[in-house]
Amino acid sequence: MSSLDPTATRAWSALDRLARDLTCDLGQWFAQDPGRAAKLTFQAGDLSVDLSKNLVTDEVMAHLLDLARAVDLAGRRQAMLTGQRVNLTERRSVLHTALRRPRTDSLMVEGVDVVAEVHQVLDRIYAFAQQVRQGAWTGLTGHPIRAVVNIGIGGSDLGPAMVHDALKPYVHPDLTCRFVSNIDPADLFEQTRDLDPATTLFIVASKTFTTLETLTNARLARQWLWDGLAKSGAMADHEQARRAAVSRHFVAVSTALDKVAAFGIDPANAFGFWDWVGGRYSVDSAVGTVLAVALGPERFAQFLDGFHQIDQHFEEQPFERNLPVLMGLINVWHHNFLGAATHAVLPYSQYLHRFAAYLQQLTMESNGKRVRLDGAPVDVATGEIFWGEPGTNGQHAFYQLIHQGTQLIPADFIAPANPAHALSDGDQDVHELLLANFFAQTKALAFGKTADQVRAEGTPEELVSARVFPGNRPTTSILAEALTPSVMGQLIALYEHITFVQGVVWGIDSFDQWGVELGKQLALQIAPALTGDRAALAAQDPSTQALIERYRAWRQR
Repeated sequence: MSSLDPTATRAWSALDRLARDLTCDLGQWFAQDPGRAAKLTFQAGDLSVDLSKNLVTDEVMAHLLDLARAVDLAGRRQAMLTGQRVNLTERRSVLHTALRRPRTDSLMVEGVDVVAEVHQVLDRIYAFAQQVRQGAWTGLTGHPIRAVVNIGIGGSDLGPAMVHDALKPYVHPDLTCRFVSNIDPADLFEQTRDLDPATTLFIVASKTFTTLETLTNARLARQWLWDGLAKSGAMADHEQARRAAVSRHFVAVSTALDKVAAFGIDPANAFGFWDWVGGRYSVDSAVGTVLAVALGPERFAQFLDGFHQIDQHFEEQPFERNLPVLMGLINVWHHNFLGAATHAVLPYSQYLHRFAAYLQQLTMESNGKRVRLDGAPVDVATGEIFWGEPGTNGQHAFYQLIHQGTQLIPADFIAPANPAHALSDGDQDVHELLLANFFAQTKALAFGKTADQVRAEGTPEELVSARVFPGNRPTTSILAEALTPSVMGQLIALYEHITFVQGVVWGIDSFDQWGVELGKQLALQIAPALTGDRAALAAQDPSTQALIERYRAWRQR
């Protein structure tokens, strides 16, 4: 697959000229074009997205669309969706979209119907989920499962944990779900300290069943199970009893069945996925088994259908009305031409409190690249820094910088129109108070407050400059009727495809992740030094040696 330097296109040059000459004035743009809001508001699935407060004009949008055509976005999209090996450095297809295609579809890739394979696994996951939910799956003592602990890291944790919290109103009322990812022993300790081993089920999610953090935590969890069952008298102290306990209290999300069996998990209770599913794109695969248990098969299917709705929109809509395309291109405009290094995601829903963290992995692991597909260094800035917190918490923390700081920070505001739990403070609908802030912040960021407006409020002249808001801070507003399983799938798929669009424009491989490997390799080399291996210590640089020696001195006290 060829790689194109986007800066060599006429569209890039035109955008560069526009950026140099552009005077951003959202107030004037809205005044000159009363239809701007309607023209730049789009629908995809159940999402209504207003792009009108971004720093774009008709001319900017026209050249951005020309850029999309110049880099052959349509061809790259088709290559991904049909299973061509667009992940070049790992020589893999990229088919997370196949995970949510309906059973009636078919997609042949290298002689295999991948959709049929997906639904075979889904059927097994759904049957297992129903057993747990209905109490038919019991632990060693015959008691039904009441707590499910997902052990994974990266995509095997961030996705399921984020979606579980986002959809808590839909979780089975008799099930507690916990998530363990950090190799810090505090994580496993805190997530299991109040659980009963007799009613706890662990899901170990590791495709290769070799991930250091996940397997370490799995072994610690296994020991916790054995110790707890033995202490209560429910398990005898011999190997056969221990294996029986693991077989009833552990299942796996993995394709390494030999390693699963060696751990003690029955391979029949392992749910696999494929090398064309990247970790950060895997929440709708078997990695979401914990969600199928928590939400139930019907709602998990609705979750998958939400993804598919956006997949269809991305595949079928012309670029001019294609939300992932438009949002990805606008991100490129802000990042590469207007100098915005970071991108805030600000959900006005406490249930989405982990969404920004999820997007950090999706976007920054995907597009944090410094070489193009052909191995040549990139000539442009890639990979925005994604971050954020729920509103209104962020308003009392970092919004100051967004409003009046010296950096341009585009922000996506996300909100459901209807809350899961409606509460009133006297006559005040509290969700409406929350949403009033949602609407007010995007208005303030767009239009600001002039010095004359500040003076008209009676502000002393010496304080006027401090109270001026420059405005022209770009925002996107994403509204949905409610935060349902389908809408959650739609939100994730929207950002997946936005990330893809940006990667295509930059000419990079958005699907490999070599940048995470070096630190992991070095950790294995350094580990012996922490336990006194002098040769391993001597092999380190002076700074690392000094740090390890300080650590050992404190640890041994």
